[in-house]
Amino acid sequence: MSKRIALLSAVAFSTLAITASVLAPANAEDKKMMKSEMSSEKTVMVGGAAMFPSKNIIQNAVNSKDHTTLVAAVKAAGLVTTLEGKGPFTVFAPTNAAFNKLPAGTVDTLVKPENKATLTKILTYHVVPGKLEASDLTDGKKLKTVEGEDLTVKRSGDAVMIVDAKGGSSTVTIPNVNQSNGVIHVVDTVLMP
Repeated sequence: MSKRIALLSAVAFSTLAITASVLAPANAEDKKMMKSEMSSEKTVMVGGAAMFPSKNIIQNAVNSKDHTTLVAAVKAAGLVTTLEGKGPFTVFAPTNAAFNKLPAGTVDTLVKPENKATLTKILTYHVVPGKLEASDLTDGKKLKTVEGEDLTVKRSGDAVMIVDAKGGSSTVTIPNVNQSNGVIHVVDTVLMP
């Protein structure tokens, strides 16, 4: 009987040890994330990842599976350091699906080094200086972009649309994703200056 109890105790202890090692954070970044989650930091899920208000725009964007094209474009345009900066910035962040709406080959062409100026113009057209929450995006409001041209806000009930210079419209699908250096509003269409 005591061998059986000893065996059961060993199995139970092993199970607990394995569970603890599986659930334990693997590295310092994981520990930091857990601490952040435990501190009741209000996160929004984007692309299957929590967006932490204590992290900057780039630190959060790289974790979103829905924004891999945007992140690659920001890197190709050399805008990483800018969007990691103090800000604050309001970013209308197109999803991968938004980039996929562009004519075939457009993204591949834009990320080529010889097209950096055009890519930068398009990306900075999605950035507005300052931090604008969804409640600040009132119907008819003109937003001066970092690129220099305006975007126009159109509201219909709870829906917020951003209209570009060419008359194209992009709907905000996830508003108010707060960052340490601004706010992101996820949009479903690439805006064109």
